[in-house]
Amino acid sequence: MDLIDMRTRPDGEFKWILHCRDHFTKFSWAYALPSKEARFVAENLIQLFFQFGSSHILQSDNGKEFTAQVIKSLKIMWSGLVILNGRHRHPQSQGLVERGNSTLCDILGKFMQDRDTNHWVSCILPAIYSMNTSLAQGIKHTPFEVVFGQ
Repeated sequence: MDLIDMRTRPDGEFKWILHCRDHFTKFSWAYALPSKEARFVAENLIQLFFQFGSSHILQSDNGKEFTAQVIKSLKIMWSGLVILNGRHRHPQSQGLVERGNSTLCDILGKFMQDRDTNHWVSCILPAIYSMNTSLAQGIKHTPFEVVFGQ
C-alpha cells in the first residue's frame, strides 16, 4: 500500500489517494482520503479486509501513517496479519505499488481529460476498474480474472 499526494489538485476535502495492490494478482484498490492520517488509512483497510479478507502480509513504506498504533492494532482483529515497513526514503522496496501508482495517475488523468473535469474522486473507481481489467504481463491474465475467475 502507498499514498499518492494529490495536494496540488485537491478535490473538495480530498487530498490523498490510498492505493493498495495485491502482489500475486496485481489487483488494485484505491480510496480518496482527506488527509494522510493513520486513522483514515486504517478505516479504509478495515473496509477492504472485511470485503476481501485480510492479506497475509501488509507492506508499506515507513511513513508514520503506516507505522502508527492504529495500523498496528489491525493485528488484533486479524491475528495472522504480518506488517512490513520498508526502509525510509527507499521506494524500490515498494516497486509494485510505486509502478501501480504511476499507472493509476496516468489513467486517472486520462479519465479526467476525457470527462473534462478536475474532480479526480469521481474518476478513481473507473480508473481502478480499467487497471483491474487490463492484461497484466506478469500473470498473463487481467487481475479481475484472477480474483473473480471470470
